[in-house]
Amino acid sequence: MNFLFPWTSGRKTEVRHPPTSAVVTIQDYATRRISLRELVEEKCPSLHAKFHPAWWLPNGHLQTLYCVLGDFSQKDKVVYKRTMLRLKDGGTLGLDFTPIDDSNLRPDAPIVVVLHGLTGGSYESYVRAILSPVCLPPSEGGLGYRAVVVNFRGCAGVPITSPQFYSAGHTDDFRQAIFYISTLFPNAPLLGVGFSLGANVLTRYVAEEGQLCRLRSACILGCPWNLTANNQRLDSSYIGQVYSKGMGQNLINLLKSHLDSLSQTPDHDVTKAAVAAVALNKPTIKEFDNTFTRVGGGSSPPWPFASAADYYEYASSHKVLGDVRIPFLAINAADDPVVQEVPMDAKGNEWVIMALTSHGGHLGWFEADESWGQVRRWIKRPVLEWFHATAEVLQWEKPRYPDIQEVDGYLTEVGRETLGCMVTDKEQIIRGTEGQAGIMAGL
Repeated sequence: MNFLFPWTSGRKTEVRHPPTSAVVTIQDYATRRISLRELVEEKCPSLHAKFHPAWWLPNGHLQTLYCVLGDFSQKDKVVYKRTMLRLKDGGTLGLDFTPIDDSNLRPDAPIVVVLHGLTGGSYESYVRAILSPVCLPPSEGGLGYRAVVVNFRGCAGVPITSPQFYSAGHTDDFRQAIFYISTLFPNAPLLGVGFSLGANVLTRYVAEEGQLCRLRSACILGCPWNLTANNQRLDSSYIGQVYSKGMGQNLINLLKSHLDSLSQTPDHDVTKAAVAAVALNKPTIKEFDNTFTRVGGGSSPPWPFASAADYYEYASSHKVLGDVRIPFLAINAADDPVVQEVPMDAKGNEWVIMALTSHGGHLGWFEADESWGQVRRWIKRPVLEWFHATAEVLQWEKPRYPDIQEVDGYLTEVGRETLGCMVTDKEQIIRGTEGQAGIMAGL
């Protein structure tokens, strides 16, 4: 088909390795010491192959729009069981676990821990496209792992129970979720994967934790990296502003759904910022962030910020890549209309591998399926190969982490006693294809 539609002929993915790659121990046909670069070249062949976009989705705009407007209700059906975590500051997270019946899985089976995009959740098609094969039994072609999606405060039906939202720079909520997951499955390797805004959060978390990161590896998809530069690129063109205003309106709609909860603290600065934000008319992301996120996107310190520019300077993840100390694979698309600045040099970090596909848009990566007019996501192949390589081939010596203990009903880590979480409910069944009313999916 590509000879009829030459514009869909994919180029080989640009995979950028550091000058010196970290040396790791693997176990396959023998125990070997090889570089992280060699591990990826041997065990992730899909990453080095060409990606051919579907001929009717030949560019980043169409790939991105299909991610938002496509019908994925019959694809990659995933059912979750939700655990509600109450945090020490009064906030709530929703952790969606799958499969709901894991009685046939080993306690130490790998767990994929997911952070979703800007206003998304566990229902997102890009999340399910990965988790469906991740949790499928090996006899059916899957990996046979567990997975859990950490839904941010206010997303995917999670209530707002304190005057605070989420943002690209606030990592403590994810940190507290990891306290719970690692306590629930103390011997299971945790594999992180983040999408878009969630990728930024995951990158910052991994960098902040350094050698004591509780994740064995991280996979970063469609990360916005330099928030200042990428917002400027969006605002500099008409089509860029269309994307920016679409995402800004999604944030407004999400915030509106929680105004009643926030109104319980009418004199709080976050509530006042929320009231001002929902009065905005079709704001860009920067206008929304300047009105609300700089005030309500995280805890103090460092929130609040004086401006969106200050928040972007703090929250951008490109500048912390040098602090990553676990195997770290980041994949972006060169034609992504939302993320146009990608730090391919990765600060020369020996643990970081950067990959840039020629096509794919923002979280799309759609290629033609065998059925006429149908698509599938190419990205799941290199991601699953990465999971398998870092969970089952890579040999890993578990660091001596700080102890997690229960204090006054909260799980908390020694040395971080201001953080903690407790379970408030864990029986709700979530149908993964059911989105959130008023919120465009795919972002």
